Amino acid sequence: MPELARRSRDRIHRHGPVLSLCLALALTFGILLTTQTPVGALGSDALAATAKDAAPAEVTGKPGCAAKPGFITLDGQKVLEIRRAPGAQKLDAYVRRAEGRLLQLAKDLAVQPSQLVVQEEPPFSVIGILEQDGHFAPEMAVDDREASCFGLSRQQLANSYRDNLRTAISAFRDRRTLSTWLTGTALAALVLGIYVLWLRVQGNINQRLRRRIAERPRFILQRLSRLGLSGFVEVDQVRRLMQRLRQVIHWSVLILISYLLIPLLLGLFPPTQGIAAGLRSQIRDLVMGFLNGVVQAIPNLLSILVILAITILVIRASNAWFQALDRGRVRIPGFYQEWALPTARLAAILLTLVGLAAAFPYIPGSGSKVFQGAGLFVGVLAAFGSSAIATNVISGLMLIYTRAFREGDRVEINGVLGVVQDRALLVTRLQTPRNELVSIPNATVIGASVVNYSFSRREIQQPVALATTITIGYDVPWRQVHELMLGAARSVAGITDEIEPFVLQTSLNDFHISYELNAFVRDAGTYRQTLSEVLAALQDQFARANVEILSPGYHAIRNGNASTVPAAPNDGAREPKG
Repeated sequence: MPELARRSRDRIHRHGPVLSLCLALALTFGILLTTQTPVGALGSDALAATAKDAAPAEVTGKPGCAAKPGFITLDGQKVLEIRRAPGAQKLDAYVRRAEGRLLQLAKDLAVQPSQLVVQEEPPFSVIGILEQDGHFAPEMAVDDREASCFGLSRQQLANSYRDNLRTAISAFRDRRTLSTWLTGTALAALVLGIYVLWLRVQGNINQRLRRRIAERPRFILQRLSRLGLSGFVEVDQVRRLMQRLRQVIHWSVLILISYLLIPLLLGLFPPTQGIAAGLRSQIRDLVMGFLNGVVQAIPNLLSILVILAITILVIRASNAWFQALDRGRVRIPGFYQEWALPTARLAAILLTLVGLAAAFPYIPGSGSKVFQGAGLFVGVLAAFGSSAIATNVISGLMLIYTRAFREGDRVEINGVLGVVQDRALLVTRLQTPRNELVSIPNATVIGASVVNYSFSRREIQQPVALATTITIGYDVPWRQVHELMLGAARSVAGITDEIEPFVLQTSLNDFHISYELNAFVRDAGTYRQTLSEVLAALQDQFARANVEILSPGYHAIRNGNASTVPAAPNDGAREPKG
C-alpha cells in the first residue's frame, strides 16, 4: 500500500499541470453546461421572421415606442419585452405590476399553463386564463399601437406573449421540484469536490515551481546566457522576479476559477438562478468584448508585425555592413574603421525610431486619452532634460568622429589620468591607476584638452616620450650631467631603444641649471611606473657620481651646511644598458 500511494503521488506530481488544466477547464465549461436558455420576450417564429424584415431603428423610432424597452421577468429571467404600455399607463409601473401578477400565477398550481389563451376583444387582443367552467379572466391586453412597435400585427404579438408566458411558468415550476433540488445539490457537491481537488493540485504545482526556481540557479544562468543578459542582471534578481511572477499567476488563476465557480453553483438552485444569470451575462460580455477587441485588432497587429519584421531585417543588414567595415572587409575612403561600431549603433537607433513611428498608429488605443496623456508626460520630461542631454549627446558624437581617443587608450582629461573604459553618448568613463572609475560628461570632455598617450604608438607607430626636469649647480659640467641622465634612462627596462633618449637644457637659473630628460616609453600602459623608475634611476646615478641635485630652497637656507647628496647605494647600482 505505501508503494502504491507513492506511485500515485508521483503520477499526480508528474501529470499535475495537465490535471490542473483539465480541472480548470471542467469548472469553466460547467458554467456553459448549467446555463439555462432564458425565455426570450420575442421567441415566436412569426415574430422572429418579422424581425428579419424590420430594422430595429425603424421599429423603436416610431412615435410612442420607448427608446429603452422594459422587460417582465420571472425568477430573474426575461419573459416579455414591453415597448409600450396599453392605454395611458406608464411603462415602468405596468412592468412592475405585470411581474408581480406573473409570479402569483407561477406559484398558483391550480392554474395550468395551457389555460393561458388569447381572446379578441377589439381594439385589444386579451391574454387571460380560461377556467374549467368557461369563465375567462383577463390578465393583459395588447393593442395595435404596441404591436406596431415590433412591426407585427396585434394577434401575432399576443400569441407570442402567450407562448412565452406558458413556457416561463412551466420552467418556473419544473425548477422547483424535489428532483431538481436533489439534482442541484448532487451537482453542487460534485463541483465542490472537483474544486477542492483542483485546489490541492494547483497548490502542489505552485510549491514545486517555488522549489525549482529556488534550487536551480544554473538553469536561470543558462537561460540568461542564451539571451545575452548575463552581464546585465544577477541570478538573485531574476529569481526574485520569477518568484513574484509565479505568485501573481497562481493567485490570478485561483481568483479567476473561484469567481467562475460562483455563478456555477448559484445556477444549480432555483432561487439563485437569476443572480447566476446576471453574473454569467457579465462574464460573457467581458469575454466577448475582449474577443471582439482582439479580432478587431488583428489587422493592426499584422501591420505591426510586418513593420517590426522589416525593421529587424534592415537593422541586421545595417549591422552586417558596419561589421564588414569594422573588420576591414569593406573600405570607404575617409571612413575610419573605429567609426564603424558607433555608427552602427546610431543607425540602429534611428531605424528603431523610424519603425516605432511607422507602427505607432497601428497600436490599439493609440488615439485614446491615455496615450495622449502619456505622450504629454514624456514631452514634459524631454523638455526639462533635453538641453543637457542633447549637449552631451552631440559632444559624444563629436568625440567619436574627431577620433580624440578610443576605448583602451591611456588619456588625461581635465586633470584625470586613466584608461578609457567606456565611450558612451552621454559620458566618458576612465579607470585611474588606483582602479577608480571616473565618469566625465561629454560636454566637459569636448571643452577640455585631451592628452592621449596611446595615439602615437597606434597611429604613427612611434613610442610616446616622458619628460622630467632636474636642477644641477653650475659647478658640475653639463656634459657629465647629460651622461648621467642618459645612463639613468638606459638603465630602466620600460624605456625603449627604438629612439635614443636625449637631454635638453631648458633654463639657466640664478643658482642652477634646469636639465630636461626626454625618454621614450616602451608601453604607454606603464607610463607612470616607468616615470617612477626613471626618477629613481636619476637619484642613484647622481648619488653614485657624488653630484648634488639642487633646488632653490637649498640655496636659501644652506648657510654653509653640508651637501644633501646621499651615500652611494651598495645594493648593486644600476648600470647603463649595453
